Amino acid sequence: MKIFDVLVIGGGPGGYCAAERAAAGGRKVALFEERALGGVCLNEGCVPSKTLLNAAKYYDHARHGDAFGVTVEGVKYDHAKVVARKDKVVKTLVAGVGSKMKGHKVTVVKSRAIITGKGPEGFTVIAEGETYAGKKLIIATGSEPSVPPIGGVKEGLADGFVLTNREILDLTTVPKQLVVIGGGVIGLEMAAYFQTVGSKVLVVETLSKIAGPTDDEISALLQKELEKKGVTFALGAMVTGISGNTVTYQQGGKTIEAKADKVLLSTGRRPTTAGLGLETIGVYVDKGAVVTDHHLRTNVPDVYAIGDANGKWMLAHTAYREAEVAVNHMLGKRDYMRYFAVPSVIYTSPEVACVGDTEETAKARGVDVDVVRVPMAYSGRWVAETHGEEGLCKLIVEKRTRKLLGVHMICSYAGEIIYGATLMLEMKLDIDEIKELIFPHPTVGEVIREGLFMI
Repeated sequence: MKIFDVLVIGGGPGGYCAAERAAAGGRKVALFEERALGGVCLNEGCVPSKTLLNAAKYYDHARHGDAFGVTVEGVKYDHAKVVARKDKVVKTLVAGVGSKMKGHKVTVVKSRAIITGKGPEGFTVIAEGETYAGKKLIIATGSEPSVPPIGGVKEGLADGFVLTNREILDLTTVPKQLVVIGGGVIGLEMAAYFQTVGSKVLVVETLSKIAGPTDDEISALLQKELEKKGVTFALGAMVTGISGNTVTYQQGGKTIEAKADKVLLSTGRRPTTAGLGLETIGVYVDKGAVVTDHHLRTNVPDVYAIGDANGKWMLAHTAYREAEVAVNHMLGKRDYMRYFAVPSVIYTSPEVACVGDTEETAKARGVDVDVVRVPMAYSGRWVAETHGEEGLCKLIVEKRTRKLLGVHMICSYAGEIIYGATLMLEMKLDIDEIKELIFPHPTVGEVIREGLFMI
């Protein structure tokens, strides 16, 4: 038996961050990962998709530079070359994570780990036929695509006609017609990418709006901008079957068929917890998600669950922070998770970024709010760098306390700006305190300050 202070199951953003922080805190750590370090985010999600989206942005700028006085002739897009670069980027970053683990003397076990119980030496897991024990256990097993019970989906996944986020990033050719099932973040980013580089894209979404919990007004504007680029949306629609090269869906009482060369299944994700052995130590799981408190503790003492495994906020940066909170708690440091200030970004063009309450969630909580809508035309830099786009910054402020509760943006650089708004919420600043901050000029982000002077 190999004995450690901390066992971490899962080498994604949450897992490797937890291993690094625990090792830096003087603990002997073993990290188990059956696939590649970095998890879904680094290998088949956040990073590879952004590599593709950035290339598509260059291509789009080259094709439509006339408005800015730039003409490029004979511009071509080599999707296979872009995918090859994506693979190189991923390989480099995965190696970087490995170097971090080595530098912190974390034992990395490249194998699936199964929990077998708890003994005198702590919690026990089996990996590669070896038994490991640890006084503390962190579950960071991530998530997997949710596969709905649609006729033909399993067969489509088997023959390669239907793809998940994993397979679509490895396509070396651009499909002429792509049907995306699901209008959430992954679906929208891939729809935007493939439409830009030559696909005819249809997004089929069961809800009446795209982008899930995103502010209604912002999601409507994003839809409008993507439609300008050629993406077609079928909202309030339910896919009923996939057969041959056809996707059948119901919308408004009508049955509609859509031809496709490929189908992207993007109907959400579910925590990867089945078959892990959680029942051997009595960890409580609700609908596949490990239940945790604001310290990321489970119902079993010394067992924590972070990242997608707890199903709270399936975002890599949330997993990082949860990892830090969990490790700080086990090290005896005061810390807790604050979900009211978790930012999120959709990396389409234009980008969407938000943090905090939407107008709808604030009202649902019974909070009386002022809502300020600032057209991005208030930003000189945004006007100088865009053409034919619409942009908006929406601010949610509590009337009684004058505290900023939410910021929602659709514009260029939104993903880089939103951390500032997150800090404002985290520090619970009121609008008068924010007005005293100096924003650089000209920048896109100064619309936040402009908006607060409207109240």
